[in-house]
Amino acid sequence: MKAEIKVPAVGESINEATIAEWLKRDGDTISRDEILLNLETDKANVEVVAEHDGVLKIQEQGGATVAIGATIGFIDTDASAPSLPDADNPITPPLDSEEEKLDLNDLSPAARHAALEHSMDPSQINGTGKDGRVTKVDIMQHAKSAPAVKKSPTQPAEKAPAAKTSATQSAGSDRREKMSTIRKRIAQRLVMAQHTAAILTTFNEVDLTEVKVLRTKYKEKFKEKYSVNLGFMGFFTKAVIEALKKYPAVNAFIEGEEIIYHDYASIGIAVGSPRGLVVPVLKNAENMSIADIEQGIKAAALKARDGKLTIDDMSGGTFTISNGGTYGSLMSTPILNPPQSGILGMHKIEDRPVAVNGKVEIRPIMYIALSYDHRIIDGEGAVKFLVHIKNALEDPARILLEI
Repeated sequence: MKAEIKVPAVGESINEATIAEWLKRDGDTISRDEILLNLETDKANVEVVAEHDGVLKIQEQGGATVAIGATIGFIDTDASAPSLPDADNPITPPLDSEEEKLDLNDLSPAARHAALEHSMDPSQINGTGKDGRVTKVDIMQHAKSAPAVKKSPTQPAEKAPAAKTSATQSAGSDRREKMSTIRKRIAQRLVMAQHTAAILTTFNEVDLTEVKVLRTKYKEKFKEKYSVNLGFMGFFTKAVIEALKKYPAVNAFIEGEEIIYHDYASIGIAVGSPRGLVVPVLKNAENMSIADIEQGIKAAALKARDGKLTIDDMSGGTFTISNGGTYGSLMSTPILNPPQSGILGMHKIEDRPVAVNGKVEIRPIMYIALSYDHRIIDGEGAVKFLVHIKNALEDPARILLEI
Protein backbone atom coordinates (compact mmCIF):
# COMPACT_ATOMS: atom_id res chain seq x y z
CA MET A 1 0.00 0.00 0.00
CA LYS A 2 1.16 3.51 -0.78
CA ALA A 3 0.01 5.94 1.91
CA GLU A 4 0.00 9.51 0.68
CA ILE A 5 1.75 12.27 2.62
CA LYS A 6 -0.38 15.40 2.30
CA VAL A 7 0.08 18.98 3.40
CA PRO A 8 -2.13 19.31 6.50
CA ALA A 9 -4.54 22.14 7.20
CA VAL A 10 -2.57 24.39 9.56
CA GLY A 11 -4.93 27.26 10.23
CA GLU A 12 -7.80 29.34 9.00
CA SER A 13 -7.11 31.41 5.86
CA ILE A 14 -3.80 29.61 5.17
CA ASN A 15 -3.90 28.14 1.65
CA GLU A 16 -0.30 27.14 1.03
CA ALA A 17 2.95 26.26 2.73
CA THR A 18 6.62 25.92 1.86
CA ILE A 19 8.59 22.74 2.49
CA ALA A 20 11.35 24.12 4.71
CA GLU A 21 13.23 20.81 4.71
CA TRP A 22 12.78 17.06 4.71
CA LEU A 23 14.26 15.46 7.82
CA LYS A 24 14.29 12.07 6.09
CA ARG A 25 15.79 11.14 2.73
CA ASP A 26 14.09 9.59 -0.27
CA GLY A 27 14.20 5.82 0.20
CA ASP A 28 14.67 5.94 3.97
CA THR A 29 12.88 3.38 6.08
CA ILE A 30 10.72 5.21 8.58
CA SER A 31 8.56 4.35 11.56
CA ARG A 32 5.12 5.60 12.50
CA ASP A 33 5.13 8.97 14.36
CA GLU A 34 8.64 9.91 13.14
CA ILE A 35 8.95 13.54 12.02
CA LEU A 36 9.28 13.59 8.23
CA LEU A 37 9.57 17.27 7.35
CA ASN A 38 9.09 20.86 8.46
CA LEU A 39 6.52 23.03 6.72
CA GLU A 40 6.77 26.81 6.80
CA THR A 41 3.64 28.94 6.55
CA ASP A 42 3.18 32.69 6.72
CA LYS A 43 2.53 32.43 10.46
CA ALA A 44 4.37 29.44 11.91
CA ASN A 45 6.29 26.24 11.26
CA VAL A 46 4.58 22.87 11.33
CA GLU A 47 6.06 19.38 11.70
CA VAL A 48 4.58 16.55 9.62
CA VAL A 49 4.85 13.07 11.12
CA ALA A 50 4.62 9.64 9.53
CA GLU A 51 1.28 7.87 9.92
CA HIS A 52 2.63 4.48 8.81
CA ASP A 53 5.76 2.33 8.84
CA GLY A 54 7.44 1.88 5.47
CA VAL A 55 9.81 3.35 2.89
CA LEU A 56 9.63 7.07 2.12
CA LYS A 57 9.20 8.31 -1.45
CA ILE A 58 9.54 12.08 -1.85
CA GLN A 59 7.68 13.88 -4.65
CA GLU A 60 8.14 17.55 -3.73
CA GLN A 61 11.62 18.68 -2.73
CA GLY A 62 12.65 21.16 -0.06
CA GLY A 63 11.93 24.77 -0.97
CA ALA A 64 8.79 23.95 -2.97
CA THR A 65 5.59 25.91 -2.27
CA VAL A 66 2.63 23.56 -2.09
CA ALA A 67 -1.11 23.93 -1.57
CA ILE A 68 -2.90 22.74 1.55
CA GLY A 69 -4.03 19.17 0.91
CA ALA A 70 -1.47 18.54 -1.86
CA THR A 71 0.36 15.21 -1.98
CA ILE A 72 4.09 15.73 -1.45
CA GLY A 73 5.18 12.12 -1.10
CA PHE A 74 4.05 8.72 0.05
CA ILE A 75 5.03 5.87 2.31
CA ASP A 76 5.31 2.44 0.68
CA THR A 77 4.16 0.17 3.49
CA ASP A 78 4.88 -2.99 1.45
CA ALA A 79 8.44 -2.10 0.42
CA SER A 80 11.32 -3.66 2.27
CA ALA A 81 14.22 -1.68 3.60
CA PRO A 82 17.24 -1.44 1.29
CA SER A 83 19.83 -4.07 2.06
CA LEU A 84 22.81 -2.89 4.03
CA PRO A 85 26.30 -3.18 2.48
CA ASP A 86 28.54 -5.97 3.61
CA ALA A 87 30.72 -4.88 6.52
CA ASP A 88 33.88 -6.14 4.80
CA ASN A 89 33.00 -4.57 1.43
CA PRO A 90 31.17 -1.34 2.11
CA ILE A 91 29.68 0.40 -0.88
CA THR A 92 30.74 4.01 -1.07
CA PRO A 93 28.76 6.13 -3.52
CA PRO A 94 30.90 8.27 -5.79
CA LEU A 95 31.20 11.88 -4.71
CA ASP A 96 31.81 14.85 -6.93
CA SER A 97 34.82 17.05 -6.26
CA GLU A 98 32.87 19.43 -4.06
CA GLU A 99 31.21 16.72 -1.94
CA GLU A 100 34.59 15.13 -1.30
CA LYS A 101 35.71 18.30 0.45
CA LEU A 102 32.62 18.71 2.63
CA ASP A 103 31.15 16.48 5.33
CA LEU A 104 27.57 16.06 4.08
CA ASN A 105 26.56 13.06 6.18
CA ASP A 106 23.14 13.16 7.88
CA LEU A 107 21.95 16.19 5.92
CA SER A 108 18.51 16.46 4.38
CA PRO A 109 18.41 16.98 0.59
CA ALA A 110 17.57 20.67 1.03
CA ALA A 111 20.37 21.21 3.56
CA ARG A 112 22.87 19.27 1.40
CA HIS A 113 21.98 21.41 -1.61
CA ALA A 114 22.44 24.60 0.45
CA ALA A 115 25.81 23.39 1.80
CA LEU A 116 27.10 22.69 -1.72
CA GLU A 117 25.70 25.96 -3.07
CA HIS A 118 27.50 28.01 -0.42
CA SER A 119 30.50 25.67 0.00
CA MET A 120 29.77 25.39 3.71
CA ASP A 121 31.20 22.63 5.89
CA PRO A 122 28.27 21.48 8.11
CA SER A 123 30.69 20.18 10.74
CA GLN A 124 31.58 23.81 11.49
CA ILE A 125 27.94 24.84 12.07
CA ASN A 126 25.88 24.42 15.24
CA GLY A 127 22.70 22.61 14.24
CA THR A 128 19.29 23.62 15.61
CA GLY A 129 17.34 20.69 14.13
CA LYS A 130 16.29 17.49 15.82
CA ASP A 131 19.18 15.85 17.73
CA GLY A 132 21.44 18.77 16.75
CA ARG A 133 21.10 18.14 13.03
CA VAL A 134 22.21 20.97 10.75
CA THR A 135 19.23 22.33 8.77
CA LYS A 136 18.99 24.40 5.62
CA VAL A 137 18.13 27.45 7.75
CA ASP A 138 21.30 26.93 9.85
CA ILE A 139 23.41 26.88 6.69
CA MET A 140 21.73 29.97 5.22
CA GLN A 141 22.21 31.88 8.50
CA HIS A 142 25.86 30.81 8.66
CA ALA A 143 26.40 31.84 5.04
CA LYS A 144 25.29 35.38 5.90
CA SER A 145 27.88 35.77 8.66
CA ALA A 146 30.81 33.79 7.27
CA PRO A 147 32.61 34.12 3.93
CA ALA A 148 31.95 31.16 1.64
CA VAL A 149 34.81 28.90 0.59
CA LYS A 150 35.69 29.65 -3.00
CA LYS A 151 35.15 26.75 -5.36
CA SER A 152 38.27 25.55 -7.15
CA PRO A 153 37.62 25.10 -10.86
CA THR A 154 38.56 21.72 -12.29
CA GLN A 155 40.13 23.36 -15.30
CA PRO A 156 41.26 26.87 -16.12
CA ALA A 157 38.53 28.98 -17.64
CA GLU A 158 39.11 31.06 -20.70
CA LYS A 159 39.77 34.65 -19.88
CA ALA A 160 36.81 36.81 -20.79
CA PRO A 161 37.50 40.17 -22.37
CA ALA A 162 37.68 42.94 -19.78
CA ALA A 163 34.38 44.75 -19.45
CA LYS A 164 34.23 48.50 -19.29
CA THR A 165 33.08 49.62 -15.85
CA SER A 166 31.75 52.97 -14.81
CA ALA A 167 33.31 54.93 -11.98
CA THR A 168 30.22 54.32 -9.87
CA GLN A 169 30.06 50.54 -10.31
CA SER A 170 30.87 48.61 -7.12
CA ALA A 171 33.40 45.82 -7.04
CA GLY A 172 32.38 42.44 -5.63
CA SER A 173 29.56 39.98 -6.15
CA ASP A 174 25.84 39.84 -5.46
CA ARG A 175 23.92 36.99 -3.90
CA ARG A 176 20.25 36.22 -4.43
CA GLU A 177 18.23 34.44 -1.78
CA LYS A 178 14.55 33.55 -1.99
CA MET A 179 12.41 35.16 0.69
CA SER A 180 10.95 32.72 3.21
CA THR A 181 7.17 32.44 3.49
CA ILE A 182 7.24 34.11 6.90
CA ARG A 183 9.43 36.97 5.63
CA LYS A 184 7.08 37.55 2.68
CA ARG A 185 4.10 37.62 5.02
CA ILE A 186 5.85 40.06 7.37
CA ALA A 187 6.56 42.34 4.40
CA GLN A 188 2.93 42.19 3.25
CA ARG A 189 1.57 42.97 6.72
CA LEU A 190 3.92 45.91 7.26
CA VAL A 191 2.95 47.48 3.94
CA MET A 192 -0.72 46.79 4.65
CA ALA A 193 -0.43 48.53 8.03
CA GLN A 194 1.03 51.63 6.40
CA HIS A 195 -1.68 51.71 3.73
CA THR A 196 -4.74 50.95 5.86
CA ALA A 197 -4.16 52.90 9.08
CA ALA A 198 -3.42 56.53 9.93
CA ILE A 199 -0.30 55.76 11.96
CA LEU A 200 1.08 58.38 14.32
CA THR A 201 3.71 58.00 17.06
CA THR A 202 4.04 59.81 20.37
CA PHE A 203 7.08 59.59 22.68
CA ASN A 204 7.89 59.93 26.34
CA GLU A 205 10.66 58.90 28.68
CA VAL A 206 10.48 56.87 31.87
CA ASP A 207 12.76 56.80 34.91
CA LEU A 208 13.21 53.12 35.80
CA THR A 209 14.98 53.71 39.13
CA GLU A 210 12.19 52.22 41.27
CA VAL A 211 11.73 49.22 39.00
CA LYS A 212 15.46 48.49 39.12
CA VAL A 213 15.41 48.76 42.93
CA LEU A 214 12.60 46.17 43.09
CA ARG A 215 14.39 43.85 40.66
CA THR A 216 17.63 44.04 42.61
CA LYS A 217 15.87 43.45 45.93
CA TYR A 218 13.71 40.50 44.90
CA LYS A 219 15.27 38.91 41.79
CA GLU A 220 16.90 35.99 43.66
CA LYS A 221 13.79 35.12 45.68
CA PHE A 222 11.66 35.57 42.57
CA LYS A 223 13.76 33.14 40.53
CA GLU A 224 13.91 30.67 43.41
CA LYS A 225 10.12 30.63 43.70
CA TYR A 226 9.06 30.87 40.04
CA SER A 227 12.12 29.43 38.18
CA VAL A 228 12.27 32.45 35.87
CA ASN A 229 14.17 35.74 35.92
CA LEU A 230 12.43 38.92 37.04
CA GLY A 231 12.78 41.10 33.96
CA PHE A 232 11.38 44.44 32.81
CA MET A 233 8.73 42.93 30.54
CA GLY A 234 6.56 41.83 33.45
CA PHE A 235 6.39 45.40 34.79
CA PHE A 236 5.79 46.92 31.35
CA THR A 237 3.07 44.41 30.49
CA LYS A 238 1.23 45.03 33.76
CA ALA A 239 1.52 48.80 33.24
CA VAL A 240 0.12 48.43 29.70
CA ILE A 241 -2.81 46.34 30.93
CA GLU A 242 -3.81 49.00 33.49
CA ALA A 243 -3.50 51.73 30.84
CA LEU A 244 -5.70 49.72 28.43
CA LYS A 245 -8.41 49.52 31.10
CA LYS A 246 -8.38 53.30 31.43
CA TYR A 247 -8.16 54.01 27.68
CA PRO A 248 -10.13 51.21 25.97
CA ALA A 249 -9.88 52.76 22.48
CA VAL A 250 -6.20 51.74 22.39
CA ASN A 251 -7.37 48.14 22.90
CA ALA A 252 -9.95 48.33 20.09
CA PHE A 253 -9.87 48.17 16.30
CA ILE A 254 -11.90 49.31 13.30
CA GLU A 255 -13.91 46.82 11.25
CA GLY A 256 -15.74 48.46 8.36
CA GLU A 257 -17.73 51.31 9.89
CA GLU A 258 -17.71 49.86 13.41
CA ILE A 259 -15.29 49.95 16.33
CA ILE A 260 -14.75 46.62 18.09
CA TYR A 261 -13.87 47.03 21.78
CA HIS A 262 -12.27 44.22 23.81
CA ASP A 263 -13.09 43.66 27.47
CA TYR A 264 -9.89 41.64 27.83
CA ALA A 265 -6.21 42.27 27.11
CA SER A 266 -4.28 39.70 25.08
CA ILE A 267 -0.78 41.12 24.72
CA GLY A 268 1.47 40.24 21.80
CA ILE A 269 5.19 40.22 22.62
CA ALA A 270 7.35 40.75 19.53
CA VAL A 271 10.41 38.49 19.60
CA GLY A 272 13.13 37.72 17.09
CA SER A 273 13.57 34.20 15.75
CA PRO A 274 15.88 32.55 13.19
CA ARG A 275 13.06 32.89 10.65
CA GLY A 276 12.13 36.51 11.35
CA LEU A 277 10.02 38.55 13.75
CA VAL A 278 7.18 36.66 15.40
CA VAL A 279 4.55 37.87 17.88
CA PRO A 280 3.36 35.20 20.34
CA VAL A 281 0.36 36.31 22.39
CA LEU A 282 -0.23 36.16 26.14
CA LYS A 283 -3.95 35.36 26.16
CA ASN A 284 -6.06 37.16 28.81
CA ALA A 285 -3.00 38.78 30.32
CA GLU A 286 -5.23 40.91 32.54
CA ASN A 287 -5.60 37.82 34.73
CA MET A 288 -1.85 37.17 34.95
CA SER A 289 0.61 38.07 37.70
CA ILE A 290 4.07 39.38 36.89
CA ALA A 291 5.39 35.85 37.48
CA ASP A 292 2.81 34.41 35.04
CA ILE A 293 3.81 36.98 32.43
CA GLU A 294 7.54 36.31 32.77
CA GLN A 295 6.96 32.54 32.54
CA GLY A 296 4.74 32.99 29.49
CA ILE A 297 7.30 35.17 27.73
CA LYS A 298 10.11 32.71 28.45
CA ALA A 299 8.09 29.77 27.12
CA ALA A 300 7.16 31.70 23.97
CA ALA A 301 10.76 32.80 23.35
CA LEU A 302 11.99 29.19 23.59
CA LYS A 303 9.30 28.01 21.18
CA ALA A 304 10.19 30.83 18.77
CA ARG A 305 13.87 29.88 18.90
CA ASP A 306 13.08 26.24 18.16
CA GLY A 307 10.48 26.99 15.49
CA LYS A 308 7.71 25.42 17.59
CA LEU A 309 5.22 28.31 17.69
CA THR A 310 1.75 27.35 16.48
CA ILE A 311 -0.94 29.42 14.78
CA ASP A 312 -2.85 29.57 18.08
CA ASP A 313 0.25 30.90 19.87
CA MET A 314 0.24 33.97 17.61
CA SER A 315 -3.49 34.61 17.22
CA GLY A 316 -5.91 36.79 19.14
CA GLY A 317 -3.69 39.68 20.23
CA THR A 318 -5.32 43.03 21.05
CA PHE A 319 -2.15 45.10 21.69
CA THR A 320 1.57 44.55 21.05
CA ILE A 321 4.80 45.37 22.92
CA SER A 322 8.09 45.48 20.99
CA ASN A 323 11.41 45.75 22.82
CA GLY A 324 14.03 47.07 20.42
CA GLY A 325 16.21 47.89 23.41
CA THR A 326 17.43 44.28 23.49
CA TYR A 327 19.29 45.09 20.25
CA GLY A 328 20.53 48.50 21.42
CA SER A 329 17.85 50.71 19.86
CA LEU A 330 17.63 54.11 21.55
CA MET A 331 14.46 55.32 19.81
CA SER A 332 12.15 54.04 17.07
CA THR A 333 8.63 54.32 15.64
CA PRO A 334 7.09 50.84 15.79
CA ILE A 335 4.61 49.79 13.09
CA LEU A 336 1.13 48.57 14.00
CA ASN A 337 0.36 44.86 13.99
CA PRO A 338 -2.98 44.78 12.06
CA PRO A 339 -5.79 44.88 12.94
CA GLN A 340 -4.59 46.23 16.30
CA SER A 341 -4.69 49.98 16.88
CA GLY A 342 -1.68 50.38 19.19
CA ILE A 343 1.86 49.13 19.78
CA LEU A 344 4.30 50.13 22.52
CA GLY A 345 7.99 50.40 21.67
CA MET A 346 10.53 49.86 24.46
CA HIS A 347 14.15 50.91 24.01
CA LYS A 348 17.62 50.83 25.51
CA ILE A 349 18.04 51.92 29.13
CA GLU A 350 20.76 54.56 29.49
CA ASP A 351 22.08 56.36 32.55
CA ARG A 352 21.47 60.05 31.89
CA PRO A 353 21.55 63.25 33.95
CA VAL A 354 18.04 64.42 34.87
CA ALA A 355 16.61 67.07 37.19
CA VAL A 356 15.17 65.56 40.38
CA ASN A 357 13.76 67.96 43.00
CA GLY A 358 15.93 70.78 41.71
CA LYS A 359 19.11 68.68 41.60
CA VAL A 360 20.87 66.91 38.75
CA GLU A 361 21.05 63.14 39.26
CA ILE A 362 22.10 60.21 37.08
CA ARG A 363 19.07 58.00 36.48
CA PRO A 364 18.31 54.94 34.27
CA ILE A 365 16.12 56.43 31.54
CA MET A 366 14.28 54.73 28.69
CA TYR A 367 12.48 56.37 25.78
CA ILE A 368 9.11 54.75 25.13
CA ALA A 369 7.00 55.17 22.00
CA LEU A 370 3.36 54.53 21.24
CA SER A 371 2.35 54.13 17.60
CA TYR A 372 -1.41 54.28 17.18
CA ASP A 373 -4.17 54.46 14.60
CA HIS A 374 -5.28 58.08 14.60
CA ARG A 375 -8.64 57.10 13.06
CA ILE A 376 -9.76 55.57 16.35
CA ILE A 377 -7.40 57.10 18.97
CA ASP A 378 -7.19 60.86 19.45
CA GLY A 379 -3.83 62.48 20.16
CA GLU A 380 -4.91 63.42 23.68
CA GLY A 381 -5.88 59.84 24.50
CA ALA A 382 -2.61 58.48 23.08
CA VAL A 383 -0.49 60.90 25.12
CA LYS A 384 -2.43 60.20 28.33
CA PHE A 385 -2.15 56.44 27.70
CA LEU A 386 1.65 56.74 27.47
CA VAL A 387 1.81 59.00 30.53
CA HIS A 388 -0.21 56.42 32.49
CA ILE A 389 2.43 53.79 31.64
CA LYS A 390 5.21 56.19 32.61
CA ASN A 391 3.61 56.97 35.99
CA ALA A 392 3.01 53.30 36.76
CA LEU A 393 6.64 52.37 36.06
CA GLU A 394 8.08 55.29 38.01
CA ASP A 395 5.88 54.32 40.98
CA PRO A 396 5.41 50.52 40.70
CA ALA A 397 3.01 50.48 43.68
CA ARG A 398 0.41 51.79 41.20
CA ILE A 399 0.66 48.48 39.34
CA LEU A 400 -0.11 46.47 42.45
CA LEU A 401 -2.91 48.81 43.50
CA GLU A 402 -4.24 49.05 39.91
CA ILE A 403 -4.45 52.86 40.01
